[in-house]
Amino acid sequence: MEQVKHDLYGQPTGRNNRRSIRLKGYDYAQQGAYFITICTQNRARLFGEIVDGQMRLNEWNRIVAESWQWLAEQYEHVELDEWVIMPNHLHGIIVIVDDGRRRGGSQTAPTGHGRPMPTTRKPIGRLVGAFKMVSTKRMNEMRGTPGAAVWQRNYYEHIIRNEESLNRIRQYIAKNPLRWHLDRENPITEGATTQEKIWRA
Repeated sequence: MEQVKHDLYGQPTGRNNRRSIRLKGYDYAQQGAYFITICTQNRARLFGEIVDGQMRLNEWNRIVAESWQWLAEQYEHVELDEWVIMPNHLHGIIVIVDDGRRRGGSQTAPTGHGRPMPTTRKPIGRLVGAFKMVSTKRMNEMRGTPGAAVWQRNYYEHIIRNEESLNRIRQYIAKNPLRWHLDRENPITEGATTQEKIWRA
């Protein structure tokens, strides 16, 4: 029987894997912290380059950053913890909080069109979808490429269960640019499973 290899998220490797990677029956709108990874279509390096362990930003990177921060401005139940934009993916921690904990702040999308703060708590999947939609629209408007795909269809998530795990993931995200030469999403490397599993240690 052929052995199935799994990636650092515990999912079968292979570009054609299309099965759901969410936990069946889990309520992704409930309070908690979630480690999210979103990759560009075909792992295209759209958002700049890593030079001497630091991310050199470009105009697309700034759009992605503004769109990510917009989530916490637009949705009252969302807080953002550590996050980083890499050449072809984004790592971030989304924290879903009690609706009454957060008040104030901007309620406008980064496009500049104001609208009321939604009152329905969105689950992680819809938050990621909103981020993808806003960032893709803005990038395509700037590039003159209407309808072009920016992000892969799916995304990876990991439910953060405790403070120790949260701190490991924070460190993993913060040090990600230094480890780009070992990153599984770097097209010019084979990846290093030991490095990728640091946050699971």
